[in-house]
Order: sequence, then structure tokens, then C-alpha cells
Amino acid sequence: MMKKMSIPTSKTSLVLFLCQIISALDVPLDLSQPPTITQQSPKDYIVDPRENIVIQCEAKGKPPPSFSWTRNGTHFDIDKDAQVTMKPNSGTLVINIMNGGKAEAYEGVYQCTARNERGAAISNNIVIRPSRSPLWTKEKLEPNHVREGDSLVLHCRPPVGLPPPIIFWMDNAFQRLPQSERVSQGLNGDLYFSNVQPEDTREDYICYARFNHTQTIQQKQPISVKVFSTKPVTERQPVLLTPTGSTSTKVELRGNVLLLECIAAGLPTPAIRWIKEGGELPANRTFFENFKKTLKIIDVSEADSGNYKCIARNTLGSVHHVISVTVKAAPYWITAPRNLVLSPGEDGTLICRANGNPKPSISWLANGVPIAIAPEDPSRRVDGDTIIFSHVQERSSAVYQCNASNEYGYLLANAFVNVLAEPPRILTPANKLYQVIADSPALLDCAYFGSPKPEIEWFKGVKGSILRGNEYVFHDNGTLEIPVAQKNSAGTYTCVARNELGKIQNEVQLEIKDPTMIIKQPEYKVIQRYGQVSFECIIKHDSTLLPTVTWLKDNDELPDDERFLVGKDNLTILNVTDKDDGTYTCIVNTTLDSVSASAVLTVVARPNPPFDLELTGQLERSIDLSWIPGDENNSPITSFVIEYEDALHEPGVWRYQTEVPGTQTTVQLKLSPYVNYSFRVIAVNRIGRSQPSEPSEQYLTKSASPDENPANVQGIGSEPDNLVITWEPLKGFQSNGPGLQYKVSWRQKDVDDEWTSVIVANVSKYIVSGTPTFVPYEVKVQALNDLGYAPEPSEVIGHSGEDLPMVAPGNVQVHVINSTLAKVHWDPVPLKTVRGHLQGYKVYYWKVQSLSRRSRRHVEKKILTFRGNKTFGMLPGLEPYSSYKLNVRVVNGKGEGPASPDKVFKTPEGVPGSPSFLKITNPTLDSLTLEWGSPTHPNGVLTSYTLKFQPINNTHELGPLVEIRIPANESSLILKNLNYSTRYKFYFNAQTSVGAGSQITEEAVTIMDEGKEDWKKEIVNGSRSFFVLKGLTPGTAYKVRVGAEGLSGFRSSEDVFETGPAMASRQVDIATQGWFIGLMCAVALLILILLIVCFIRRNKGGKYPVKEKEDAHADPEIQPMKEDDGTFGEYSDAEDHKPLKKGSRTPSDRTVKKEDSDDSLVDYGEGVNGQFNEDGSFIGQYSGKKEKEPAEGNESSEAPSPVNAMNSFV
Repeated sequence: MMKKMSIPTSKTSLVLFLCQIISALDVPLDLSQPPTITQQSPKDYIVDPRENIVIQCEAKGKPPPSFSWTRNGTHFDIDKDAQVTMKPNSGTLVINIMNGGKAEAYEGVYQCTARNERGAAISNNIVIRPSRSPLWTKEKLEPNHVREGDSLVLHCRPPVGLPPPIIFWMDNAFQRLPQSERVSQGLNGDLYFSNVQPEDTREDYICYARFNHTQTIQQKQPISVKVFSTKPVTERQPVLLTPTGSTSTKVELRGNVLLLECIAAGLPTPAIRWIKEGGELPANRTFFENFKKTLKIIDVSEADSGNYKCIARNTLGSVHHVISVTVKAAPYWITAPRNLVLSPGEDGTLICRANGNPKPSISWLANGVPIAIAPEDPSRRVDGDTIIFSHVQERSSAVYQCNASNEYGYLLANAFVNVLAEPPRILTPANKLYQVIADSPALLDCAYFGSPKPEIEWFKGVKGSILRGNEYVFHDNGTLEIPVAQKNSAGTYTCVARNELGKIQNEVQLEIKDPTMIIKQPEYKVIQRYGQVSFECIIKHDSTLLPTVTWLKDNDELPDDERFLVGKDNLTILNVTDKDDGTYTCIVNTTLDSVSASAVLTVVARPNPPFDLELTGQLERSIDLSWIPGDENNSPITSFVIEYEDALHEPGVWRYQTEVPGTQTTVQLKLSPYVNYSFRVIAVNRIGRSQPSEPSEQYLTKSASPDENPANVQGIGSEPDNLVITWEPLKGFQSNGPGLQYKVSWRQKDVDDEWTSVIVANVSKYIVSGTPTFVPYEVKVQALNDLGYAPEPSEVIGHSGEDLPMVAPGNVQVHVINSTLAKVHWDPVPLKTVRGHLQGYKVYYWKVQSLSRRSRRHVEKKILTFRGNKTFGMLPGLEPYSSYKLNVRVVNGKGEGPASPDKVFKTPEGVPGSPSFLKITNPTLDSLTLEWGSPTHPNGVLTSYTLKFQPINNTHELGPLVEIRIPANESSLILKNLNYSTRYKFYFNAQTSVGAGSQITEEAVTIMDEGKEDWKKEIVNGSRSFFVLKGLTPGTAYKVRVGAEGLSGFRSSEDVFETGPAMASRQVDIATQGWFIGLMCAVALLILILLIVCFIRRNKGGKYPVKEKEDAHADPEIQPMKEDDGTFGEYSDAEDHKPLKKGSRTPSDRTVKKEDSDDSLVDYGEGVNGQFNEDGSFIGQYSGKKEKEPAEGNESSEAPSPVNAMNSFV
């Protein structure tokens, strides 16, 4: 059966390879071999005296070895000691202490020997010592009385135990004593105080010693410390408490941890710094502990020897100490001897090389006996650290021991020489399956054994050639390495082992898999607290491998929290908190490889509030505030805002004081007198502001006279005989003390008067009565309280109340610039008559009448204001050819003065406005009638009108322009000799002597020649309000008549419209179809026959009653009836081929009177259909009475179209 093996990574493969090198030297256990020690107790074996002692010694060999022991260099006969037994098939000793034995009786040096017929192997010398945890000796401890600032050392002096105890200091409540740069424990267990403070006073300084082997803790008697204070406390420069002197030495063994210590006394507490003279402290192996008082270097080597200097420094000076370090070395292996398997007649060597400081000595033993006194072996020769074997025989098998020792220790190694003659055997299972990732190394095993040592060859495939070349690596243990396995490396590989005694082969299988990859890695995220964040981890892997995805936080498992949601390709964290901050790693594992990707999550939030606010440096006008910043929550603090509360004047109200940069934690604040201050601090970062800190303690400043006077002092009169003095009152903390009042002073300016003063309180206004009108005053307001006056205030100029101006501006002149603009001038009034602040002048002007029209209208006065002391102004927006009046008034803060006499001026003529309307009526074949109205704003005397017109063709292009000058007294014009069925565009304007005004435009169409075109008719259901005319010719003028018949008779209207230009269409024109043309011809023939019949009957009787026609046509619905008696109307010869008369047509101006629109088709209900005669006129007229009746219709301004024409007359 094929066995499967995976090679996950190249590192794992290398480790496996090294293990195979060792295992390849192992002799299969079914072959004869000397003993090999497989397990033994440590050299220095400290045992618990309360438990049984177990001294291990395990070995293997063929035949199985027997065991014996020595104790302190002599044979230990275990059969004579009932407390000692040896485990079956083992050399392990069990010494029974729990049944009465004493561990101290079995102290000593033990050594185990494992022996069989091929040799003897020995263990290390195992030193057995029971652990000890003795009690403290009784001693009388005197209280320590220490002056504040002095140094102090509390000695522990623990009892000597085995192994040495762990020391720590606690109090009576079993709480560890706090340590700092000032107070710390030394390596010897003593407690050092660089300087004592009053808080160090206590009676329970207790040193504890913990003995781990016995799980016991010993307690020293409590030590009392009493600190007494002296003022002032004297500062001291540093002095070393340990080590003493300026130099010392230290010896450490290679591979151990080097610990160097410097503890100094001084006030202020000294800081410690370490350097290595002539070199640098080793990177990555150097650590500082105990507040930098201890220098720790791990895994020291001879290169770490040298002088190490510690420097203790404070503000008063420094002290240093140099420690000379020497690194010695117990023996360590360079080349340890290895088991040697030889076939008879072969040569070999055992090599034993070690180093140390000092250099170790090398000695050899054979089967546990010094080689010098061991039995002779002619194939063996000793050459220092090497034993050389030549032409060995089976009797040469033995176990050799190499001992390397110096004053710091020893090394002992067993190595056997086993002489065997064995054909090759392959130890790797047959058909073993190896799976590796593409582009990774592949290691195919071929573990073998044989004596002589077999040669190994590799083949690919069943009949493949031997593998050679740089793409393969062949290891001594038989392993084939493919450094970079590709897809084509997969297949069957055959290993062949042969020596002079035989040959054997084995096959293994190699499969190559696609590597696992993270194609979308998690990315760095910054998220605010309580938000949601998601990390992606999308993978690609070999289809035959089953990946598992694991998420870690800070290289540990995810918290057991339902907020963490692990999906197929992502990790989502809900309601993110501060503790979620860290590195998140996505690890993808298969049986062959592992990949990972990490991303950092930074949780940001508003900072935590500052704390521990402290007020120091209290002065009358300043104080120092310090604080400790709260956690910035991963977003640097940019500033601190300081606010204050005045509990005396505004309790509970916090106001802004100042703001300092985020790197500052102390600030000096300016204070005002007579304020009970409390302060709080708010931290600000990019996310927002923190909650306010807890308030500081209160600080009440002393009272003082005011520092400042009220601001914004003004003197403004509200009446002609008063002066109102106002000011902004001081705020509570500006009063500087109790009893805040104001001294208000005033005097008339430029008059030799004394100051008049009053003292007021709780107001911000004072009214001085009985003053002259609008005179200047000097005003000042001074603050005072129970402790005195504020500094002398500055004076401001105010004025008593204003009154209306007394006089009007004189010499008003008007200069007309053009027909719409004039300039007015005036003389300023004397300032004394203004009786107030001169604000400017107002010009009132209004139009009296238009010179072109004598009718008056409502006078609308206009006002223009000119600020300041101006004496002229422009009057825009005047109407031409008009008469105006104006006057001017001066304005002050009280109001307007009297008006100047009215000044009359006239504006000249201007160009006229556009005519009020242009209407085109009575269109005929070759003429149009134009009517117009004069301009609403003639702006002068009209001299004439100008008419321009031009035709418009079907494509809306303009023809030649014709211009006509018309006298000003005309209001209509008939244009003749026009083209029929043609649209014209008209331009019309008026003129004065100044020039032409703006024009209006209009369009109209002459009617088409009715003699050349027959009328067409369509019968429309009376319920409809529109009808679509089809088959019209593009760009052609048409006349439309719509008639209606009802109980009241007939109504009709007509209009003229023009179709638009022709447009391309894909639809089939029905008029071009043959069947339609034939149908139309038949209808035309039928109509012609009816016309002939009608013509004959008319010639017989002139007029005939419509009753006869009804008999001929049989459809009563289409017969018109008279309005009065219900009889049918009559036809008239005079009306053939003529348009309807007397109101039956729409007026040519295209307007319909609204009051005539009541008789529409809608009023007659459904089923009443009008009918056209053959010539296009309505059947029947309003016969009988030939009265003029207006045609029906609704007013419409729309351009004519078939639909609109129908809608207009329904």
C-alpha cells in the first residue's frame, strides 16, 4: 500500500534532512551493535527531599545491555539497599524516600554503565543534591530613622538555599511594595532608596524568599522606617550605593546571561546610563531592567568581554563605575565523536574536538576504561583528539568515550565502533508518496544500511536513466534533493543501493501541487470607535488541497466575542472598541504550505479627558495650571482648551480662557481680582473634543479697584433739550470687587465750564436734561467699587438732541442734459441752521404733464437722497417732452427741513415709442388693410410713420423690402396690387423730429383665387370639436368655412391659413393610388349630374321651397330650418359662387366678438350636421329678415392651421 508523505515548506524539509543524516548512522535493531545511552538525568540534579529520587539511565543495543552503577567512584551495589531498586529492562534507579529514606543519605556522584558483548557505554557523572529551604535566623531589627532626602538600604540577607531563593518585598497585606527610579530592589535582594520621602514611612517592609523546589516561602521580620523632615531639604549629587568604589570585576560563562547593576543615591533621583568602553552594546541581545539600573546581555560570548561603565547623573553632578567583564567558557563541542560502522578490513576514525576558556583537555576511554589501561587492539591508534582504525575485525567492536574538561566543566560523549558485514537494505517504505508545492525543494528519502556502506543511485521512471547534473543534489544519507521542483518533476523515482554483498531498490512517488496564494490581502484600516470594519483575505489554491483560513489578532486567537464575524473571504468587526486595536493576520494552511498576510487596525476616537489638574504658583493676577493628558486614542492631541467658572458671579457657566498646543501640559493663566476661579481642560484631536476634565480646586482672587472703565461710551440726545449718555457695563469679573458703580461726567465743549458728575449703579444710561439744542459735550464714564476708582477714563465727544433744520436750500438751478437726464444745483444751508448732524439733501421731483398731451394725470413724486454736504445731483429716468417740478430739502438726524420753492423745467423731444398696435384686416386676392394706433409714449410731436414690408415664400425666405412713408395724422392704409395667396411681413414705426422709434412687426396672407379652385366639403358629426384636413399642398394658403345648423338656424365662420413647407415622408400618399383616383372620378361624375338637375329645376321655378329638395334627399337631418317657424330655408341664384354675407364670415381682422359665441355646435347637441352646397356656401342662410348678425367664434391669436381653424369656429 502506498504511504503518503507531505513536505510542507523548505524549512521543514531542511530539518527533516538533518534528521535523516543522523538516523542513517543508526544500526537497525535486529543487527548486533554496542550499547547506546538514550536517556540520562542531568549532571547537576537537585531533588525534592520529600519525594522519591529517580536517576534515569536508558540504553539500547543488540543483545540488550545490562546496567550497573557507581557512587562517588565506587561500585554501588543496589541489591544491598532495600530503598533502591532498578526498573526492569532499564538502568533507571528509584530511591524510595517516601517510605522512610532520607534524601541527604543519598547525596553523591552517580554514573551508569550499559554493557553487552560488543562494548560498554557510560553516562555523565550525575551529582545528586537535595534542595534546601532553611529558615531566617532570628535577629532584632531596630527601626530605621532617616532624614528626608537621605539614602537608605534595607538588607534582606536571605538564608542560603539550594537552589538560591527568589526574593521580593511585600507589606503585611501581601501587596508588593511599589518600586520606581527612586526605590528599587537590587540583584542581591536588598531594597535601595536613592532618597527617602515622607511617604516612605511605614512599619511593614517585609522581605520574602521563595524556594521553588520545595514550594515554600520564608518571611523575614518586618522592618520599620520612619522619615523625619527638615526644612529645607538639602539636594545631593549622586553617590553609588552598589557597587562600591570606582571599579570592579565580573566573570561570566559563555552562553549565560550577564547581569550588571548600578544603584545610586542622590537628590534629585539620579538617572542611570550604560556604555561599553571602546565598543557598542550588542544589538538585539541587550536589555535594561529595574529602571535602567540593571544591564542585561543574553547569550554572552568571548566578544562581550570588556569594560562596562555605568554613569549616574542628576542636576548637581554625576558619578561613574567601571565593571571589567571577562567571559570564560566551559567546554563546548566543535566536533563530537559519531558512531562508526565498518565492515571487516575497512579503515575509519573517531574525532573528538572541543573548545573552551581555558582550552579543555581531551581524554579517551574504551568501554568505560581509560584507553591507556584498556585491552590492546592492533587496529586502533590514538592521536590526540583522534582515534585511527585500520583493517578492523569483528573483535574491534567497542564503545569509546571522549572527555573534554576544564575548570568550568566537562563534556562526555559515547561513540561505538561496530564491525559488521551486511548486504544493503533500504529502510524507507516502498511506494512512499511525496507531495510538494511547485518551485519548492523536494526531498525524496532513501534511508539505507549496509556494511560496507552501499552506493546509492537514483532513476526517474521505471526504465529511466540514472539521474545526474546540477538540477539534483545527492546527499550522503541517500536523500535525493530537487532544489526547485517543477510540474514536470512529478513521477516515479527509483532508489538503488548496492555494495559488494548485494543490491536492492525502492520506488517512491512525487506529486507537484500549485502554491497557495492570497490574491487579495487585508489592508491597513483606521476606524473610529463604534464603527464597523472589514478585512478581506481572498485565496487561490490547488484544487486537490483543502485550505483552512485562520484569523489571529496580535499573533493570538481572536477574542471570543460575537462582534467578530469570520466569513469565507473576510473578517468583520462590529461596534469596534479600543481593545480591538492591533494587528490582524490571515493565515491559510494546507497540508503542504502556509501563507499569511497581516494588516494593522488603528481605532481612533476623541481623546480621553485630562486628569489630575493642579494649581501652583498662586499670585494675585496669575496662576499655573498643570494636568496629565488622557489617552489620545491613536489620534494625536493637537491642543488643549482651558475654560474657567466664576462661582462668585456666574456659577455653573464655563467660559473660554485660552488654548495651548497639544504638546503642552502646563500654562500660566492671567487672573482678574474678585473672581472665584475653577478651571477645567478639554483635549482636542482630529476626531473631536474630549469630555471636560474634572474641575480644579477653587481659587478666590483678592479684591481690587477696577482695572478698566466701561467701553463704548456715547453721548447722543434723544430730544432737542437733552443728552443721553450710554455705556457698556462691566461684566462681573471685571468689577474687581464689591460695590461696582459708575461716575458719569459731562461738560459743554469749547465752553469754560466745570465737569458735572453723578454716581450711579446697576444702570448703563444717564439722561442730562435742559441742554441747548445740538451742542457738543465732553463725556466720560469712570468705574469704581468699594476699593477705589479705575484709571482716569478717556473723553468722548457727544451732542445734545437734534431739531428739524430751520431753512431750505437756496438758488436751486436745473440744467437739462438730454430728454431723460437733468442736473440740479443748490446752495448749502448754513450749518447752524441744520440743528443736527447733516445727513444730506433730498430732491423731490415729479412730472406735471406731457407736452404732447395736455391731459393731466395723478402726480407721483420721486425722491433722490444725496448724502453729506453735496450741492448737486443728477435726475435720471425723466420722460422726454414733459414738464417737471422739483424742490430740495436739507436732512439731519431728526428729519427734513422746509422745502425750497418749486422749480419748473422741461425736457426736450425724444424718439417715440412703438405704435400701440398694428392690425391687418380685410385680406383679398391682391390687397390688405392696415390699421394702427399712435404710440403710447410719443415723446414729442409725431412727424410721420414708416411702413416696410416684404413677401415670405414657402421656405420662409424673405423677398424684396418695400418702404412707405405715411403722414402722422393717418391711422389706416390699404395696400393694393399684392400677390394672391402670399404671406407678407410688415415693419411699422413712428418718427419725431429727433428720430425714429422702435418698430412693431406683423404678418398677413392674401386670399387665394376662388375662381381657380373649387370648394371641398366634409360632413362632421356635431359632437366633435375638431377635424383634420388631409391631402393639402405644402406651402399653400387655404380658406376654411365652418357652418353649424340647429334650432336657431345656421351659424358660420371662416379663416385663412397657410400650410407649412413640404417634408420628406416614408408614408404612401393615398392620392396617388389608382383605386382612390377612380373612386374620386365616380364621385365627381355623380356631383356633376346633381348640379345639372338642380340647374334645370331652378330655371323652371326661380326659387323653390326646400321641401322639394327634402323629398329628393330623404335625410331630414341635413336640412336647415328657419329659426322662427321651423320651415326650410330657400336657395337664391344671387348667392351662388359667392361668400356668405352679412356676418356669415369671420371678420378679416381674425377677431370674433365674445358675446356672439353662444350659438356654437355644442349648444345644439349631437346629431345636427351642417352641410355645404356645391359651391362651398352653406345650404340656406338666415333667410327672411336680412339682418346683420355677427359670426360666431372665440377670440384667437394663434396662427391659422386646419385644426385651429376648426376649433376657432365650433
